[in-house]
Amino acid sequence: MKVGFVGLGIMGKPMSRNLLKAGHELVVYDVVKTAVDEIVAAGAARGESAADVAARSEITITMLPDGPEVEAAVTGPGGVLGGAIAGSIVVDMSSISPLVAQKVAAACAAKGVEFVDAPVSGGEPKAIDGSLAIMVGGKQEVFDKVLPLLQCMGSSATLTGPAGAGNVTKLANQIMVAVNIAGMSEALVLATKAGIDPEVVFNAVKGGLAGSTVLNAKAPMVIGRNFKPGFRIRLHQKDLRNALSAAEAMKVSLPFTSLAQQVLIALMNKGCGDLDHSAIATFIEDMAGVEVKRP
Repeated sequence: MKVGFVGLGIMGKPMSRNLLKAGHELVVYDVVKTAVDEIVAAGAARGESAADVAARSEITITMLPDGPEVEAAVTGPGGVLGGAIAGSIVVDMSSISPLVAQKVAAACAAKGVEFVDAPVSGGEPKAIDGSLAIMVGGKQEVFDKVLPLLQCMGSSATLTGPAGAGNVTKLANQIMVAVNIAGMSEALVLATKAGIDPEVVFNAVKGGLAGSTVLNAKAPMVIGRNFKPGFRIRLHQKDLRNALSAAEAMKVSLPFTSLAQQVLIALMNKGCGDLDHSAIATFIEDMAGVEVKRP
């Protein structure tokens, strides 16, 4: 397929590489020239703008930080809709508010362009190895057309409902991950304060009901004091902000999500916004006066 890719950040760069490895013809654009240079060196063609990328593509993928960036890249001056032809498809893989996804979908429809929102879960490691979980909102027939591309970047792609449903599902995912990390952090801090080796506790519980993918991925990072970002605190805070905004619009109370977001904001104010979200543990550690580590 002739594919456009707009947004070559921590996630977009490896995702675009996987499309190239699968043999797709790729045109790329990012406001950061060095990111474009890197993917062009790997075999992609250079786009001069988001509009230029869309004009040269059957399907244009966007992978951007948040809703305002998606709106600017798709509907703004020099944006995707300035170059996309009727019948082409926009796949937004950013994690944004469902309300913004629906707004962008309506703008695409007015131009005769199809749209699906397809946010991902798995962070940079799974973006690199092509095993992301992809949650999609849109029409069945459009999902069927883009599925081969999604399978180049993820191990699963699930149609969850109409446009916007992908981002609702992603926000649900992010709530579960944040609250899971917070609970894990409290448990490991308690164990360490009691004088028990946290790695022993981790190994003892991971095969039981408390076991989870989050626990397996994040407990070793906390115990090893490795907070190199796979998914940054500031991005997780953004996702929880979007979840709470959507919840407010629907009159849904999310008390634990609110608490997790406050923890993330506190960590950002300490200069920890670019650490991995496993660094939630450091907030709990500070309150307990103990660092989770082996004796």
